[in-house]
Amino acid sequence: MKIKLVIIAIILLLIAPTQACQKKKPPLNLSDTEMGTGETNGYRLVWEDTFNDGKLNPDFWTMEINGNGGGNNELQYYREENISVGIDSVSNAGCLIITAKKENYSGKVCTSGRVMTREKVTFKYGKIEARIKLPQTANGLWPAFWMMGNDISEVGWPKCGEIDILEMGNANGIKNGTQDRYFNGACHWGENWSTHRYFDMDKTNEYTMQDDFHLYTLEWDVDSIKMYLDKDKYPTSAAYFEMSIRDTTAGSVGSYFHKPNFILFNLAVGGDFTKIWDINKVTALKEGESKMYVDFVKVYQK
Repeated sequence: MKIKLVIIAIILLLIAPTQACQKKKPPLNLSDTEMGTGETNGYRLVWEDTFNDGKLNPDFWTMEINGNGGGNNELQYYREENISVGIDSVSNAGCLIITAKKENYSGKVCTSGRVMTREKVTFKYGKIEARIKLPQTANGLWPAFWMMGNDISEVGWPKCGEIDILEMGNANGIKNGTQDRYFNGACHWGENWSTHRYFDMDKTNEYTMQDDFHLYTLEWDVDSIKMYLDKDKYPTSAAYFEMSIRDTTAGSVGSYFHKPNFILFNLAVGGDFTKIWDINKVTALKEGESKMYVDFVKVYQK
């Protein structure tokens, strides 16, 4: 009997450490990846969506439905069916997922998605950032994270003002073979289409920005608009876009950027930005579809 008890005790001792290790293995902690730059330099979080509820929050977002080409001769039709909330298989994070598909629909040769917070979540000034995994834009995809003045219904575009925090897929990147690293920030303004003005700054990054998550940050105050890449990892890095808005006299650039804005995410296909208007030249959709993932979007204010 004593021998049996000793054997059982030895077996329990051998099993116990394995079970203890299994119990100590922590669950996936998304706090680091969903932090961004956080509440630094006097900024405090005032709104966020981390897309962890399994569905798009209708109190925050509106899904656009149209095939008007966005004013840029884009090829896609925006549908609700191309917008979803799900899990990124690599990071295991809940994400907004925008899917571009090569398919015929309502007179268009492809479909995609665009969401916005217009008249639901608006803000004036702050630090606005999103953690995004861009698809391989290759030739033809045009992902964007941007904002417009919430008065667009009253004054129209470009008088509402437009702040493009991230755009990728430009024809210059295609021409130079740097599609995965060439990106830009931009601002658009003016009284009407014929007097539209804009300022953009482009950059060819040192490392690829596609097929993995990266942080895009806008800092917007009474003096300026500044944009940063991966500021959580490189807090002292220079802005890739910077523009003064201090002058607010009538007609000046600053007069268009001191009012509440709303947020947009979309994945356009083709159009003037890419200089591709033939779906057969959109190499990014050679497998049929491509996805853009947004892990979170946050707004901080001082």
